[in-house]
This record gives sequence, structure tokens and C-alpha cells, in this order.
Amino acid sequence: MLTDKDSYVTGPERPRSLFSKIFLRPMISFYPQIFRIIWKNSRKAVKGFYDGDDWADSSLEILRTLENVGVRFEITGLDNLRSFEGPAVFIANHMSTLETFVLPCIIQPLKPLTFVVKKSLVSTPVFGPIMRSREPIVVGRVNPREDLKTVLNEGMKKIEQGVSIVIFPQSTRSAVFDPEEFNSLGIKLALKAGAPVVPVALKTDAWGTGKLIKDFGPVDKSKGVFFAFGEPMKIRDRGAEEHQKVIDFIQNSLAKWSSQ
Repeated sequence: MLTDKDSYVTGPERPRSLFSKIFLRPMISFYPQIFRIIWKNSRKAVKGFYDGDDWADSSLEILRTLENVGVRFEITGLDNLRSFEGPAVFIANHMSTLETFVLPCIIQPLKPLTFVVKKSLVSTPVFGPIMRSREPIVVGRVNPREDLKTVLNEGMKKIEQGVSIVIFPQSTRSAVFDPEEFNSLGIKLALKAGAPVVPVALKTDAWGTGKLIKDFGPVDKSKGVFFAFGEPMKIRDRGAEEHQKVIDFIQNSLAKWSSQ
């Protein structure tokens, strides 16, 4: 577990790895370590030996690797995850690859977890076995009506099994949050399943978008990484009020972080 407190902040005394000291540019020292972590755990997943604890451990290893190259984390609202029993729908903005890798070490030790992911994420030769082992809800991002049906039906089954779900309602990753691109799919799922919604705001552009390969962009240690978990909400009526509260939570958090 990352911490048993309400918040976590990377300490100023956090030591950098020897590899990072030799290769001073974060991108050069970071990706070889990340590829090693992914490859090692992909082999475990292929053999059927990769469970939720392994997922949380490898996720934490990636968080530590980011810290080792100088990236600072600030995570708040963890007590909100401990304030209720059972699964939830975590609704977050989507900024970079980082949150997909790091959220498991924050949530999984407290709530068994899976993601709603696009089909390409489970079909990649190396990371695919890891993601498939977590039995995610897979959408095509081609037919919105079919995706809605998939998320509602598969999401209901997961929540009935006690598994929480992370969903990114934006159609794609973006450093700029646009409420118009933030659909209410997570709200609809929570309403149907009778599960609470936990809003998640994040700022993760320290892990940039690549020009050739989107997932592997520059690492900018001058940009802090921020996660904030809001209070869980039960959905009432059709969920319009709760949807707006999620948007407000994300916008207010991003505004606060940008002023720091």
C-alpha cells in the first residue's frame, strides 16, 4: 500500500536511482526501467501468475521509478476511498499514459479494481497480457451505442462481483480538460448498478505524449503529478447533478494545481 494516511507527497529526500544519476535526462533513464517492469510482469501474466497484488506492486514500482528520475507526486483524498464499503465507479479525466499505470497502486489495495479500456490496449503484444489478466471492460470506440451497452452490462457484472471500475469519459487523452468531451457514461453505470461515484481529478502531463509512439513521450520532472479523490456520491434521479459535480471537482482541482 502506498500510504495509510489521507495524502501522499513525494519526500524531498527521495533518493534517485544510480541509473538515473548516470543518465541525467529523465527520458533516457526512465523508459529502460519501465520496459523492464512491463516485460517482467507480462511474462507472469502470460503464465497466469499475475494477480491483483502483483498489479498493485508493479504499479507502485512504476510510481517509484518516476520518483527516482525526479518526478514529484501529490495524492490527496485517500480517506474518501476508505469511507465506504463495497465497489465504486471512479470517474476521472484522462491526460496521459501515467494514470493507467499508477492508479492501480493507489486504489487496488483498498478496492479490487479494473478499467474500461479501448480494444487496442488489450491487444498489444507486451502490455496486453497484463491488461487482459485484469479482465477489463473493453470498448471499440467506434460505435457509441454499442460501447454504452457493453459498459452497462459488463460493468454491472463487475460491480456485483465487488470489483470497482475506473472510467475515463473523455474520448481521448488530453492535457486540456473540456467538459463538452466528458460524457456521462460513468454516471449511467453507477446509476444502473446502485454503486457510488468517486470523482478523480488528475494532472499527469509530466509523462508526455510521444510523436511517433503516443504512449512514450518526454518525461518532464519539472511538472508535478497530482491525483485528488473526491467524496463518494450516490446517484439520484438521472444523475445530472452528480455529473456536474464530477466536472466541477476536476476543473477546480486543475485550476488549483495550475496556480501552484
